[in-house]
Amino acid sequence: MSLARTTQGTLRGHHEDGVLTFRGVRYATAERFGTPRPVEPWTGVRDAVTDGPIAPQLPSRLEPVMGAPEPHEQGEDCLSLTITTPDADDRARPVLVFLHGGAWVSGAGSWNWYAPHRLTRTGDIVAVTVNYRLGALGYLNAPGISEGNLGLLDQLAALRWVRENIAAFGGDPERITIAGQSAGAHSVYCLLGLPEAAGLFRRAIVQSVPAGMGLGSPEETRTGSARFLGELGEDPRTAPIDRILAAQQRTMVATAGRFGLHALPPFHPGGLLTEQVWQATMTRRAPELDVLIGTTAEETAAFYRRNPVLSRVPLLERISGAMLFGRPSSALAGRLTKAGARVWRYRFDYAAPESEFGATHCIELPFLFGDQRAWAGSPMLAGATERELEELRRPVQAAWLGFISQGDPGWDRVRTRCWGSSRPGHAPAAGTPAG
Repeated sequence: MSLARTTQGTLRGHHEDGVLTFRGVRYATAERFGTPRPVEPWTGVRDAVTDGPIAPQLPSRLEPVMGAPEPHEQGEDCLSLTITTPDADDRARPVLVFLHGGAWVSGAGSWNWYAPHRLTRTGDIVAVTVNYRLGALGYLNAPGISEGNLGLLDQLAALRWVRENIAAFGGDPERITIAGQSAGAHSVYCLLGLPEAAGLFRRAIVQSVPAGMGLGSPEETRTGSARFLGELGEDPRTAPIDRILAAQQRTMVATAGRFGLHALPPFHPGGLLTEQVWQATMTRRAPELDVLIGTTAEETAAFYRRNPVLSRVPLLERISGAMLFGRPSSALAGRLTKAGARVWRYRFDYAAPESEFGATHCIELPFLFGDQRAWAGSPMLAGATERELEELRRPVQAAWLGFISQGDPGWDRVRTRCWGSSRPGHAPAAGTPAG
């Protein structure tokens, strides 16, 4: 059945690549710098066969690593979902909700890179990818203009919508797994201890979280916002999008410093909750949570190896990866375990034979989402054959599906699973931090 009846109205999806897909599904709406609010109900049937606009953005600085995504219309009214399901029936399947990365300034859940069709088809799950506000439009913290954290509030609104409506798409609202990579993983990190997220998910997958930046403080976000307002030089409530994006880019360059050593971006979640509130909430919820967490072996290669200055100091790359990703991820896994969560850890070691970036940030994504066409020409996969990629893709997807469906990816929780390595397949969890 291609129809799904939501609390707002009826949607019509279409079949593609062996699954039923609903595109451009609006989960909320918002004015510029306003909090998300529910979409007005409608009568009749609305087609959900084309993607909605993605958040306004400039090209990602990781395009030399990942490649370039397909072009999409951009617009501020971008709060939409892409939903794939075997069928819009009453089967109550496990649900995956994925939050894309992009340093809080780029990315889109509707990009082909994140297409979850194969996971949906082979794992008999419902998958949801989310578009949310980015950059200054999503994370400006300026008194009287924006309260900040709007992108994170968008994600909360999406999770609430999913819980209320996913049964209409063949999903089980009691078996929701949230997952995120990079900036999306940091959002998952925040949501683990956010009181407002209670009851919205049962499991969490945390891929390459920059946990070294912590939860972010109001002071940090206000400092970046003040610099942006100075660069913009006009009222952000009425400024054209192109000038907002240009000022945003200048702010990011200035914040990064002369050699790009400052890792904390100017636009990110911050101040929505304190460490004390996060810890108390996470501790209370932990006994009910399953968590899969891991990093790649060379997280910061994507950022360092093309920098003419930083690439001369390989040790700096390793130290930065350990400080921003590896050690804090290990610490997060330890805190969750101590609080009673069931935690599995992994490290992604795969490096394409001709790639200069090795087991870099984002390298696990082609083994989980998208297809050969979506990742064709990706520099981080240089020299890899489709057969080689498929040999690793099958077990990786089986592990993620096992976790989403049964809460168990298939290995011992006291050891770290290493993917795509010539080294032994497992390493002690208490050993060298991943990353």
